[in-house]
Amino acid sequence: MSSPENQSRLLGPVSCLVIVSFLAGVYGLVTDVLRIPNAVLFPGWAKIIPAFGVSIKQLLAGLVSSLSLLVPAVTLSILTGVSAGIFIGLRPRLEAVLVPFIRAVNPLPSTMLIPYAIAVMPTFWSSSLFIIYFGVLWPVLVNTLHGVAMLEPRWIDNARCLSLKGRQLVFKVVLPGAMPQIFAGINAGLIRSFLLLTVAEMIGSKAGLGFFVQYYADFAKYDRVIVGMLWLSFVVVFIMTLFDLLKKRVLYWTKKR
Repeated sequence: MSSPENQSRLLGPVSCLVIVSFLAGVYGLVTDVLRIPNAVLFPGWAKIIPAFGVSIKQLLAGLVSSLSLLVPAVTLSILTGVSAGIFIGLRPRLEAVLVPFIRAVNPLPSTMLIPYAIAVMPTFWSSSLFIIYFGVLWPVLVNTLHGVAMLEPRWIDNARCLSLKGRQLVFKVVLPGAMPQIFAGINAGLIRSFLLLTVAEMIGSKAGLGFFVQYYADFAKYDRVIVGMLWLSFVVVFIMTLFDLLKKRVLYWTKKR
């Protein structure tokens, strides 16, 4: 007999698979059988599945291209956001000066900076990287500041009484205590990064998941467009699932009992 915990773990993926299968069946019925929507804009599975087989090599190449842009941009933004958030959060006077500026810049869409990124950056790739970096940085930074602000003051006081300071204070007290909020910021940043990826790959890119969708949309090949959208959705779900597993492992003490 499986435990209730194992049953609850299986319930989510099974329910999701049932919903996806139902939606796919409804789409196939409406397009391939009843042929209700426009066949050009909404091709059925009879066209989408062969298009996927033809496009698999291009999709894999696009995945590699997108990850080569996404991974360094997100990594740099996380390192910068967490480091700056802890540095600022531990200095109340500096935080009081910079927080209004952070609040003003945070809501600005990074896509507004595309003309400046193209003009200033030496290559289109670095311009695309900067657009993703700028968009992911702010949720990580803001949530790190919140995490530091939510720390119990007595933790810091007790750590200092034990002569913990500098790196020891950060890595043994501040970082673990702020980690739940930091992961919340990274989660928001990752979601934003996927949205920005499509836009960033339009800046002089010749490959990538977003480029694939945009390229075939320009030629009205919507079977390939849907293939690209489904592939992109699969990649996003896979990456976010890995992130959730990492979060559960790192934040093991936050698990509900």
